Amino acid sequence: MPKTEKSLQSHLWDAANILRGSAVDRTDWKGYILPLLFFKRLSDVWDEERARMLEEYGEEFEDEHRFQIPEGCHWQDIRETSKNVGTALKKAMQEIERTNHETLHRVFGSADWGNREKFSDELLKDLLEGFSAIELGNQAVSTDVLGDAYEYLVAKFADVTRRNKAGEFYTPRSIVRMMVEILDPKEGESIYDPACGTGGMLLAAIEHVERKGGDPRTFFGKIYGQEKNLTTSSVARMNLVLHGIEDFQVAREDTLRSPAFSDGAGGLASFDCVIANPPFSLKEWGREVWESDPWGRAQFGLPPDSYGDYAFVQHMIASMAPNRNSRMAVVLPQGALFRKSAEGKIREALLKKDLIEAVIGLAPNLFYGTGLAGCVVILRRKKPPKRKNKVLIIDASSLFRKGRAQNFLDPEHGKQIVKWFKAFKDVEDRAKVVSREEIEQEDWTLNISRYVLPPIGEDIPPLPEAIAEFKKALKEARAAEDHLRTVLNEGGWLK
Repeated sequence: MPKTEKSLQSHLWDAANILRGSAVDRTDWKGYILPLLFFKRLSDVWDEERARMLEEYGEEFEDEHRFQIPEGCHWQDIRETSKNVGTALKKAMQEIERTNHETLHRVFGSADWGNREKFSDELLKDLLEGFSAIELGNQAVSTDVLGDAYEYLVAKFADVTRRNKAGEFYTPRSIVRMMVEILDPKEGESIYDPACGTGGMLLAAIEHVERKGGDPRTFFGKIYGQEKNLTTSSVARMNLVLHGIEDFQVAREDTLRSPAFSDGAGGLASFDCVIANPPFSLKEWGREVWESDPWGRAQFGLPPDSYGDYAFVQHMIASMAPNRNSRMAVVLPQGALFRKSAEGKIREALLKKDLIEAVIGLAPNLFYGTGLAGCVVILRRKKPPKRKNKVLIIDASSLFRKGRAQNFLDPEHGKQIVKWFKAFKDVEDRAKVVSREEIEQEDWTLNISRYVLPPIGEDIPPLPEAIAEFKKALKEARAAEDHLRTVLNEGGWLK
């Protein structure tokens, strides 16, 4: 029986690897493995609740269950199905969703379990047996351990699907935690992520309050997320439930074209903390809607067709609560800091409105799915008096641990960035507090290198040595070209 986080992670990944070599593409694994994990979890918790009731009362009471599992739809029922297992599995998941409509509507996603070209009865039975060996009830694993193991699987699937823009649904936890530490959400505040992916940022905000001794239940009913992708939005809802969050709203909609949350008076709902990692420079993001946006989100300008970054920024600003200490943190490509034309005008308007509090430049290749260097921009509805008409520019591009295929922002790096932000003062070669007048003199660019210059490294060789290295590299390149030409001639490729 797995009890520790590491052993549970190992068991879950072993179960997922049953799909290896099957007709299911590895980039699609998450759409099948995560719903199975959730289905098994629901069934195991239901079994524990039933056993407790029988022991205490001698009978079972339906309304004592957190979730209802209709007759014939339990994990064990599907496990004992001998034929058309995929059809039975799909029906069970649909019935559970229907019976628990308020809490589990569409939570299992849209996996095509009945596709026999992908899923033979034998393969599904192997999968079911693999998960059956893992006890997922509350007595076997705590909610925290299971939730963290779930996040581990999400990260593993992000690794698997790196080339398919996995960064759109998973942001490395160290970056999320750094952003949350900067926003510093308090008990009872409302949290909103308009591009919530798997829900990691919402969970991190709740965990932040818990670490500081607060009661995470004060967030119940104040957690909101929106995600366009059906499978990913389902994963987010499963993720929140598995972490013990019981009252939240995650909508499956296109945020820029159809925002899901309104204030009931014709405007957008507003929140204390808004946080997101939207897809970088999204094309075809919905400009045609924004030309006459019924929500009035383009108040600072209309973003260009090919870059949706400032559409997300303006949606998030419109979602910040007025007349309160509302704030937001958003991940953007660094190009959004200095591109001109329409984006330059929007950036200028935001700076003149004194909404931008800090810009944090990160190292390249930190995010799944892109090697680009990103940045985190902090905006605040009402800045403290000492920060008015000022922007803190932080160059954190040297803070990373190099990996073989990806770089990593380690916890100590995140802590250092948070420390610089909270101090809000100049740090040589790292951070600079810039006035609005200085930014205006730079034509309203927020290009980090205009304000913070990286130190000249001690490892830069003297000029003669550098020239010698260049000549050597050039000689090797020419030799390689000659060798390639010989190979192509001998092979008849150039005839």
